[in-house]
Amino acid sequence: MGNLIKAIILGIVEGITEWLPVSSTGHLILVENLIKLDTGTEFKTMFEVVIQLGAILAVCVLYFHKLNPFSKRKNEMQKRNTWILWVKVLVATIPAAVLGLLFDDAIDKVMGKPVIISLVLIIFGILFIVVENKTADREPVVRRLGQIDYKLALIIGGFQVIAMLLPGTSRSGITIVAGLLLGMARPVIAEFTFFMAIPVMFGASLLKLVKYGLVFTASELGLLLVGFVTAFIVSLFTIRFFIGYVKKHDFKPFGYYRIMVGMFAFLYFLLWA
Repeated sequence: MGNLIKAIILGIVEGITEWLPVSSTGHLILVENLIKLDTGTEFKTMFEVVIQLGAILAVCVLYFHKLNPFSKRKNEMQKRNTWILWVKVLVATIPAAVLGLLFDDAIDKVMGKPVIISLVLIIFGILFIVVENKTADREPVVRRLGQIDYKLALIIGGFQVIAMLLPGTSRSGITIVAGLLLGMARPVIAEFTFFMAIPVMFGASLLKLVKYGLVFTASELGLLLVGFVTAFIVSLFTIRFFIGYVKKHDFKPFGYYRIMVGMFAFLYFLLWA
């Protein structure tokens, strides 16, 4: 029962933090260090993969029509534009795919330390605030997804790599900051970031599935299912909230939140853990 409650908590954390610019990886590592699933190390890694899949499924469900090039409700031009959008998304994932295949193990081993994650949360929280102040009076140039060209998509994908190198950065956070600096409207970069997550997270999950296999006990399968469903349901609400939020507000509150959480986590793991 204890592990079941922990699985629900971790699913909630993933469902919220995967889509907000606060770092899901950072939060999961910090929370897991506090509540500690009573399972083996390999299962914990697999659990994180499965709840990420639950989160990404929410994007597929919410944006199914927009991302479906075969929809009968679309005319030929709309179908063509959907295919073009998918190509741009795939172009944006190239840097992350190359890095993930080459350095996945090294990144997990070196950069997954709670104290490092705490510092990254603080540093990029400050960066969010600085970028928001810098771009506050700037009118966005890119106001629609169709205005994102291949070069811009690749640049955004390059920034996504920073989140892979530094757990605690936030994949969505760093790409949104990059989008703001490049003149993109907040709702546009937020949606494009969500779409980029589909191939990136599916690819990362497949890599770990191949690495760790699928041999689990019945109780472990139950934990995976609970975490998956929890992350999926929470993600549905979080994505809807976030898209509504970015249309009217900036990201400074997330920057302040990151700084507070990072400071608390840094002191906790430095002094008591």
